[in-house]
Amino acid sequence: MNYIGWIIIACEVSFWIVILLGLTARYLLQFQKLGFILLASTPIIDLLLIIITSIDLYRGASATLAHGIAAVYIGVSLAYGKSMINWMDEKFQFYIMKKSSAKPVKRYGIPFARHYGKGFIKHVVAFIIGVAILEMMIIFIQDPQRTEALNTMVKVWLIVLAIDLYITSSYFIWPKKEKTAKKLD
Repeated sequence: MNYIGWIIIACEVSFWIVILLGLTARYLLQFQKLGFILLASTPIIDLLLIIITSIDLYRGASATLAHGIAAVYIGVSLAYGKSMINWMDEKFQFYIMKKSSAKPVKRYGIPFARHYGKGFIKHVVAFIIGVAILEMMIIFIQDPQRTEALNTMVKVWLIVLAIDLYITSSYFIWPKKEKTAKKLD
C-alpha cells in the first residue's frame, strides 16, 4: 500500500477520534463550546486529505486505487458526515451517558425502507461529489495512462450504487419485518 492509502486510514481514524473527543468534551467534561469546535472541525480532515492527494498527483504520481478511494472517502464524508456524527452522538448518550431517552430507534416495515431510502439519497450525493473530484483529477492530470485507476473507480462505484438502489427498492417491495423470539416447547 502506498502512502496515500495510509493517509486515508489515518484520516478515517482521525475522523472518529475527533468525534469521540468532541462528544467527551460535550457530555463528560461539560465543555459545550470545545465539543462543538471539535465536532465542527471534522471537514478539516477531508481538506487535508484532498490537499495531500492533489500534491501527490501534481508531483507526477500515477493515480492509483488509493487516490480513487480518497475521492470516495471525501464524497462519503461530506454526504454522510452530519448523520454519522448524529449517529455517534446518539450511541454515546445511550451507552456512555446511560440516557434512556437517547435509545437508538429500531425501524421495521415502511419506516425502515424510508430511512434506508434517505441513506441511498446520501449515497447518490456522495457519488456525485466523489465522481466530481475524480473527474477533476482526470482533467488535471490529462494523461489517460496515469488516470486509468480513477476511471475504474468511477465504474466500480457506479456498480455499487446500482446494487444499493436494488437493495433500497427491495425494502419497499418486501419490507423488513421485526424479528420474533422463538418459543421453546
